[in-house]
Amino acid sequence: MEPVSAQLSPTTRARTRATCSVAPAEIEQTESSEAPAQVPEPDVPWVTLVHNDPVNLMSYVTYVFQTYFGYSKGKATKLMKDVHYKGRAVVSSGTREEMERDVQAMHGYGLWATLSQDR
Repeated sequence: MEPVSAQLSPTTRARTRATCSVAPAEIEQTESSEAPAQVPEPDVPWVTLVHNDPVNLMSYVTYVFQTYFGYSKGKATKLMKDVHYKGRAVVSSGTREEMERDVQAMHGYGLWATLSQDR
């Protein structure tokens, strides 16, 4: 089978080469009359909530907060007490993807955790 260029007449081949050899600098830039694109609003931060459960010991919850989040013993203990006495505590905040990762990690440690948009 012949290449497509061999099937074209010499005049058509010359025209095709001429239109295909335009350098990028020669392409005309046109101004658009459309309104400029809207800059998206920054995403509202998301939070990871750890909820109280009747299974895990308070010392274990403190250990998880220290181990996974790198919190000091004092901060981890305060968050654990919020979980125990208030029923839940915000343990981290950030993008949705980061909070999904933190929730999965808490589930991996056996804790009950959810994510929510911080309003």
